[in-house]
Amino acid sequence: MRATRLMTPAGDAALVLTAHGSADPRSAANARAVAGRLARMRPHIDVRVAFCEHNSPQLVDVLNGCPGKAVVTPLLLADAYHARVDIPRQIAGCEAADRVRQADVLGEDDRLVSVLRQRVTELGVSRLDDALGVLVVAIGSSSPAANARTAEVATKLMAETRWAAATTAFATLAHPSMAEAVTRLRRRGARRVVIAPWFLAPGRVPDRVQRFADDAHIAMAAPLGAHPLVADVLLDRFDRAVAERADQTAA
Repeated sequence: MRATRLMTPAGDAALVLTAHGSADPRSAANARAVAGRLARMRPHIDVRVAFCEHNSPQLVDVLNGCPGKAVVTPLLLADAYHARVDIPRQIAGCEAADRVRQADVLGEDDRLVSVLRQRVTELGVSRLDDALGVLVVAIGSSSPAANARTAEVATKLMAETRWAAATTAFATLAHPSMAEAVTRLRRRGARRVVIAPWFLAPGRVPDRVQRFADDAHIAMAAPLGAHPLVADVLLDRFDRAVAERADQTAA
């Protein structure tokens, strides 16, 4: 279901799209592609790209270069360390922290789940295939609460399909391993398995998942990428942050 868009004017607030950053250039390229889509969808907003680490420009530098208010809009799926600790710390270290607000992460938004479902069907899979098991693979967090929220994606993914089962594995955590998760799907009736990567972009961790998929002869879908619905959710997060700032100012 599509979330209701808050059409609060952004005023002069810049949208600072903030990605984690990666040594893999494909990740930064995806962030810039998302920023370009945002700029086309909202040409009156000053859209800037920043990274927490690995890539330039760094978040603090971008915020210091913003002449007015800014909303740090995380290009992150999980509400974990980078959203809760790293980004707030960098905001606090900029020259005009009082003019900066942080928006919510993307989370397990239904629109993003629909993109993931689309990526699976792009493999040639039918939504009516009742022999199919889908392994959702995410990065994983040291926060059990964040992992529990991410695990909800597998259940949501089953909506509007007849797939046999779906489950979750975390690429950076030991348990359950991807192999264990595949076994679990087969025990639940799946005769064929595909991998649905809960990643925004290609990179080193997705490549590791791809190697597992290749070794296991399992098809793997593409990441969410710069899909229009990714940009749509980001704009909702930005709009909400702007509206909250306006409400606080009015109060």
